[in-house]
Amino acid sequence: MVPIATLQFRGRALRRMALGLSCLLLGWVGTAQALPSFARQTGQPCAGCHVGAFGPQLTPFGREFKLRGYTMQGGDSSALPVSAMLVETYTHTAKAQDGPAGPHDGSNNNAALQELSVFGAGRLSSHVGVFAQATYSDIDRHLALDNVEFRFAQPFTRGSHAGVWGISVNNNPGISDLRHTQGVWRFPYMSADLAPSPDAAPLIDGGLSQQVVGAEAYASLDGKWYGSFGLYDTLSPGFRSKVNADDGARLNGLAPYWRLTWQAPHNITLGASGLHAKLRGDGGLDDRYDDVGVDATYEAYAHEGDMLAINASWMHERQRLDASYAAEAAARPGHTLDSTNINASYYFAAGYGLSAAWFSRSGTHDDLWYPDSANASPGASGEVLQADWTPWGTATSWKQPWANLRLGVQYTHYDRFNGASSNYDGAGRNAGDNDTLFLLAWFAL
Repeated sequence: MVPIATLQFRGRALRRMALGLSCLLLGWVGTAQALPSFARQTGQPCAGCHVGAFGPQLTPFGREFKLRGYTMQGGDSSALPVSAMLVETYTHTAKAQDGPAGPHDGSNNNAALQELSVFGAGRLSSHVGVFAQATYSDIDRHLALDNVEFRFAQPFTRGSHAGVWGISVNNNPGISDLRHTQGVWRFPYMSADLAPSPDAAPLIDGGLSQQVVGAEAYASLDGKWYGSFGLYDTLSPGFRSKVNADDGARLNGLAPYWRLTWQAPHNITLGASGLHAKLRGDGGLDDRYDDVGVDATYEAYAHEGDMLAINASWMHERQRLDASYAAEAAARPGHTLDSTNINASYYFAAGYGLSAAWFSRSGTHDDLWYPDSANASPGASGEVLQADWTPWGTATSWKQPWANLRLGVQYTHYDRFNGASSNYDGAGRNAGDNDTLFLLAWFAL
């Protein structure tokens, strides 16, 4: 067993590393040194790295680029070292919400500048690269540090075997993953911030994002096996305040995260992942979360560059809520939560895409832990449909690889919401009242 003092020292070291890397990032962005965007760095069109010629879903080449630490070259090394992204949206729900959908918005039919991001992204040296994002939203009118990842990568050979090993330092468990079954990269890749969403989700699905810093060691072998293991610690309240990060979760000790995938025959990948975390509570008690899940993906290239991608995942979470139970925020200390997600996308070479998803959540009933549910349940299920067009993603497109655009229409239907299909809140609101029409214009430069 590792001594407590050693764990505390490692936690302080992780926090100092995060602060140093963030300051270094700001210096690079401010002086415009050695951070070209990925497309200009590699000389590849957006379709080379991304399914449908727009992020974040990766092609095999895109996964290899990320695996090797964002360091692969082949393009214009003198190009601009930063990228930008703008997402303009319109949100309509089947029934207006009881109050404003956002601090500066109405109860329905809201247009918004949902995201305006600046990226520092690319090769820093032959073995080190970075993906870093800062985002402003006109919804809350804050600029915040978003997903950040620094990678060190080193190819290797051992006899007849070859692979890549490396280290990822990041602020979101799962951001290092190469697949699209985990919460941070799962479809829908852009969704409505001004529409209601179910209350319950496993902690691994973004519950710690931007609030922690971690270091992961990873390795890939023969293009078939991939594994990573990392430890995460909470960023200090002062640092989170400076970068406008959420302040909802504070870890007690280091939180281990792990990931394993196997590239099976016939373009199928099987995987597993997990997270163990203890969140601080009052009176010296903690709430403990143990997440373990499995997932699978399938990819197939059809004629003339068309591509089909299918992703499926199931996550089981055990919760031991000793702190919340003692504080009378939960009626029982033992809980479970299950989350299932399946999605499929087909993209035509011309840049048109069709996507569909189904999701379901279920778990232990608790009227204190789920106060917004009249049934005291986390249950939720529904479907998502999306059609989109990416007109500038190919090598011959206008200003490629300097500009890209995705136009999309998305519809989300809820069969259940916070535990029921009808009157889920005890005030007469039904799950279908939250059905959402979402229009987006997603521009990247």
